Amino acid sequence: MSRLDRDEEEIEASRAPLMDHLIELRGRLMICVAAFVLGFILCFAFAEPLYIFLVKPFAAAAAFHSAVGPGGHVSPLDLILGTAGLKPLPVVDGQMVNLIYTAPLEFLFTKMKLAGFGAIVVTFPILAWQLYKFVAPGLYRNEKGAFLPFLIAAPLLFLLGAALVYFVMLPFVMWFSLSQQISGGGVSAALLPKVSDYLNLVTALLLAFGLCFQLPVVMTLLGLAGIISSKVMAEGRRYAIVGVVVVAAVVTPPDPISQLMLAVPLVLLYEVSIWCVRLIEFRRKKVDAPEATAG
Repeated sequence: MSRLDRDEEEIEASRAPLMDHLIELRGRLMICVAAFVLGFILCFAFAEPLYIFLVKPFAAAAAFHSAVGPGGHVSPLDLILGTAGLKPLPVVDGQMVNLIYTAPLEFLFTKMKLAGFGAIVVTFPILAWQLYKFVAPGLYRNEKGAFLPFLIAAPLLFLLGAALVYFVMLPFVMWFSLSQQISGGGVSAALLPKVSDYLNLVTALLLAFGLCFQLPVVMTLLGLAGIISSKVMAEGRRYAIVGVVVVAAVVTPPDPISQLMLAVPLVLLYEVSIWCVRLIEFRRKKVDAPEATAG
């Protein structure tokens, strides 16, 4: 019996009536909803510490900006190390990061949005596992083995993108924003971001970088399905780079530093994707060679 026949037999054995599938889907959806609700309650209980944690890159940028004064410069490495807590921040008398809200319930809704976003991040492993368990009976044995690594790779790549945002992107964006302040001639323009606007910026950057960092996962899955090949990806490298630059320009704030911080890692991840697809093609040839010889 060939490998394909064994896979077909395994899938046939796992078939179930439509009603059984719907009952299973309902059960898994209830687990996902319950996990999200518990994650929301947990994150809402710690919404204020979480928000303060998200404001730390802004605080680091503000501390260095106050230390060097208007028009001053700071080492990018110092800014990154200060945000990461590996370098003491400059101490400036009276220095405090001020964020405002202009509606009575604005900060409450901001905390709820933060709790919702945090609940998705915290419960993602549960959501992904429930999705896998629902679709697994319809997958071939080799597809099950290939699908599981992506459940691990996807959140790790998302966390890598989020770390780049938190430790590198946000401090530079806020430094750039603080450097735009003016004071003179009886005019003062100071940065006083709203709590909701700052959270929107952070979540937009986290989602943009986290999703863009899924590029190797998406391209590898396409290669696994035979939709794309490493040769096509290598030949289309120049067009991919142009596409990366366009995506970086759309999803990041309108400054060249932010765009480069996203474009450069994406280009590197595209190269990683090519090698991942090549590895899949190499393994596929090794598996198919004995069967072709036997046939």
